[in-house]
Amino acid sequence: MADNHHDSKDDLANNYQGVWGTRIGFGQRPALLAVDFLQAYTRPGAPLYAPGVVEAMDHAPRLLQAARDSGIPIIHTNIRYHGEGQLDGGVWVKKAPVMSAMVDGNPDAEFCRPVEPAAGELVITKQYASAFFGTSLASTLVALGVDTLIVMGCSTSGCIRATAVDGLQHGFRVMVVREAVGDRHPAPHEANLFDIDSKYGDVISLDEALAHLKPVTQD
Repeated sequence: MADNHHDSKDDLANNYQGVWGTRIGFGQRPALLAVDFLQAYTRPGAPLYAPGVVEAMDHAPRLLQAARDSGIPIIHTNIRYHGEGQLDGGVWVKKAPVMSAMVDGNPDAEFCRPVEPAAGELVITKQYASAFFGTSLASTLVALGVDTLIVMGCSTSGCIRATAVDGLQHGFRVMVVREAVGDRHPAPHEANLFDIDSKYGDVISLDEALAHLKPVTQD
């Protein structure tokens, strides 16, 4: 029985090999997408506070600066709802009422200071999880000639996963930087990184992302 159990575990561990997990790699023109690095995720005591996002903030400024030094396009996203009752949040705000904090005037809806957009960097406002859904992101990237998205931000199981899925479906190579994304719990964080890397993009290390940006700087 023990041997059969061991074989079963091995079968599960090898189940994805040769089926999912092909590396897609970088294309010719990358852009950095910083997804929802908002203070609601990093302020202790806030309902959306996520320790994994705090950890990601230890690395995100370095990646952002490397992207700035390289001269590649940089796009930030935030979340904003308007009007009484956040009607533009639709069913998502009903499912997750905590998101109703994302309104003008709430400090939790502001960008984290270490990764605030610089002058000239585009900010795209969204109401749902994916940075593509209901926004001009895809059209903007096409107009810029971008074929690869380097993604950082939060949360891994929510907006990062949704953006990775839609990024693939819009024809972009999605590179999620492991150290620069975070969630409120390590289990969904790791599970969603596994799924993204298996099916929707490449999960890469911060060092891999930085190494790719260096030659861009020299062009």
